[in-house]
Amino acid sequence: MQAAVTVTPARLPELLLGLATVRPVFIWGAPGIGKSSLVREFAASLRLDCVSLLGTQLAPEDLIGVPQIRDGRSVFCPPEAIARDEPYCLFLDELNAATPDVQKAFYSLILDRRIGDYDLPDGSIVIGAGNRATDNALARPIASALVNRLAHVHLEASAKDWLAWAAGNGIHPWILDHLTDRPDHLWSKPPKTEEPFSTPRSWHMLSDALHSFGRGLDEETLRVIAHGTLTPAHAVAFCGYVKIVRGQYGIEAIVKGDARWPHRMEDRDLLYYLAESFRGRLIKELPASKEHLSAAGQQTAYRAKSLLVELAEISVEVAQGVIAPDTDGNPLLPAWFLVEAARDMPRLVEARQ
Repeated sequence: MQAAVTVTPARLPELLLGLATVRPVFIWGAPGIGKSSLVREFAASLRLDCVSLLGTQLAPEDLIGVPQIRDGRSVFCPPEAIARDEPYCLFLDELNAATPDVQKAFYSLILDRRIGDYDLPDGSIVIGAGNRATDNALARPIASALVNRLAHVHLEASAKDWLAWAAGNGIHPWILDHLTDRPDHLWSKPPKTEEPFSTPRSWHMLSDALHSFGRGLDEETLRVIAHGTLTPAHAVAFCGYVKIVRGQYGIEAIVKGDARWPHRMEDRDLLYYLAESFRGRLIKELPASKEHLSAAGQQTAYRAKSLLVELAEISVEVAQGVIAPDTDGNPLLPAWFLVEAARDMPRLVEARQ
C-alpha cells in the first residue's frame, strides 16, 4: 500500500484525539518506528488502560472465548482482558498480519464494538496497526468491507520527533549526538534478506546495550552490538563516530593537516565515517556555481582534491564514495568541482610521488 499523505509521530496524538474517539482507526507504518508505543502513550493521555492483542499470536477462540452453559443455553464468554466494565483502549496490533479467521473474529469488535453478548463500554476506543506489504513484513489483505469502516493514518519515521523524545528518555548520548548529525540514519528500508536494519526501535536496543556495557566497552564488542542492531552501513558509521568521540581522530584535524586519514584495516569503519563527514562538509561549503566561489572556497576546493588523492591511496572505493552520486544517480557535489577533480587529480598524484 502506498500512502498518499503521511503524518509524523508528533502529529499522531492530535489526529487520534479527533478520529479514534468517534471511529476505529488503523495506523500503517514500517516496522520499528514506534506505532505501538505511540498508541500506549495516547491511551495513557486519556487515562485509559491499553489492552494490546497481537494478531499473529491469536486464534479466533482467544477473542470470542469458549462456550459455557448459562440457564440451559450455550453462550460464548470473551476473555477477561477484553470483557471489562470500564472504558479502555483496545489496540489490535499487527491486525493485517493475522490469519483470515482471526481477522473475521475482529470484525465484530471493530464494526459493532461487540463480542458475543459483550459490548465495549461507552468511551472505549479501538485502534489497529500494521506494517505494509512493501516493508517486506508479513501482511495479509484486509477485506474491503473492513477497510471501508476504518479511518486510515499513515505514519512516517521522523528523526526530529524521535530525537526530542530520546533526549528525555535515557537514550545513550553517543546515539543522540550521532543521529543529530546524521538524522538520515535513524531509519532504513527493511531489506529483503534476513539481516538487521535501522529503526528507532533498533537504535533504542543499541542504546540499552551501550548502557549495559558501560565504560568498559571495547571496540570489538561495539562492532558486534552495532552490526547486530543496525544496517551494516549505519553500524560502520556509528563505530567510526565512537572512535572520534574517544579522541583518536577528527575530520577537522585532517582538513587542517594536523592528522592523516587512518590507514589500518582495523580502522576501516573510522575511515568510512570520516569520508562521509568529509563529503558532507564539501556539500555544505562548496557553492553550486563556481562564480560564487570565494577565496576561502578556492582553498577548500584545492585542499579537498589533495585529500581525495591521499584517501584514494588508502582505498579507491572510499575515495569514490566521496564523489559518488546519490541513490537516484544525482550528483551531490557541484559539477564544476567534479570536473576539476577529474582534471587535476593525476597532477596531484604525480606531485606526491
